[in-house]
Amino acid sequence: MEKDIWSVIIQEAKCLEIQEPELTDFLRNTISMHDCFENALASILADQVSTIGFPVLHLYELFNKVLLSSIKIKNEACLDLKACFDRDAACEYYLTPLLYFKGYQALQLQRIANFLWNQNRQELALFLQSRMTDVFCLDIHPGAQFGSGIMIDHATGVVIGETSIVGNNVSILHGVTLGGNSTDRGKRHPTIGDGVLISAGAKILGNVKVGDGAKIGAGSLVINHVLPHVTVAGVPASVVGVPAQEQPALAMNQRFDI
Repeated sequence: MEKDIWSVIIQEAKCLEIQEPELTDFLRNTISMHDCFENALASILADQVSTIGFPVLHLYELFNKVLLSSIKIKNEACLDLKACFDRDAACEYYLTPLLYFKGYQALQLQRIANFLWNQNRQELALFLQSRMTDVFCLDIHPGAQFGSGIMIDHATGVVIGETSIVGNNVSILHGVTLGGNSTDRGKRHPTIGDGVLISAGAKILGNVKVGDGAKIGAGSLVINHVLPHVTVAGVPASVVGVPAQEQPALAMNQRFDI
């Protein structure tokens, strides 16, 4: 999949150079000059979060090393990219999330930070979390676990805590919180099943489970377990219906009645 997507991205960049000549140097520096997807992703992320004390080349080498050493992260990055392209009606090109969507970029930075976190390099992982918060205006702890095919749409204000677990093919909109509700150091954040749609502004608090294929209504407060394949909404959230789709995350329909 990585090679297929990268080939498409290269062609998109060439076409866009013709359509918008002012972007030629930018597209060549971010896309065309790189040999592979992971090199380009490492470069884009490094440009975003570098500091005077941690310059871009140093970060690029770090990110590239992680991406080259982890087939899992590379595959997840490609599936996340495909999720953005498939689910976001505003996304016309595969290169668009890679270059411009902060939800996509922040998630890939978190995947790298999570890799470092699990390698007992927690301080470096926390540095990357801090840069993510400063640059992208969302906060995802490096200890959080994500499946593949994740889309974080718009992303501003998203907060995801340390012991959160998010399954495959999940869509998360802006203002969502997956938060804790105690001082316990153990599992204290939500577990989200596959195919779940978490609508704008929803708050899911504590060690609760949201079942596969559930839909969480916009602005809802979830403090109890949610069964698979139901729609919940309200404060506190309660069951208001059943999603029409097996995986609501793929349809991105935030209405409660369908």
